Amino acid sequence: MGVEVLEQSPEKVVATMPVDGNRQSLGLLHGGAMVAIAEAVGSWAAVIHASTMGKVAVGVDINATHHSSGRSGLVTATATAIRLGRTMTSHEVILTDEAGKRLCTARITNAIVEKR
Repeated sequence: MGVEVLEQSPEKVVATMPVDGNRQSLGLLHGGAMVAIAEAVGSWAAVIHASTMGKVAVGVDINATHHSSGRSGLVTATATAIRLGRTMTSHEVILTDEAGKRLCTARITNAIVEKR
C-alpha cells in the first residue's frame, strides 16, 4: 500500500499513501484502500495510547463515508482522538488529497484490553 507515517501520538497520527498501486478497476483510488489506511492510523493511535497503560488495542468498529476519490499523487490520512479512555478509544480519520480536498471521513473505535 505504500503507507508512510509522518506523525504519531495517541492524540494524532498522520500518514500518506500513494494513489498509484491502490487503484480500482476505473483507475480511481480504491475505497477499500481508503478504509484500510483509516483503520491503520486510527488503530496505531489507539495502540500508542494503550501502551502507556501496558495494554493493547483491538478494533471493534469502523465506518467510513467516501466523499470523493483520489485520482493521483498522495492521499493524507489524519487520525484525531475523539476520546482516549481506560477501556476504549475513538478517533476521527479524515483523508484528503494533495489539494486538501476531503475524500473520506471515517470513525474508528478500539477496545483497550490486557495483553494475552
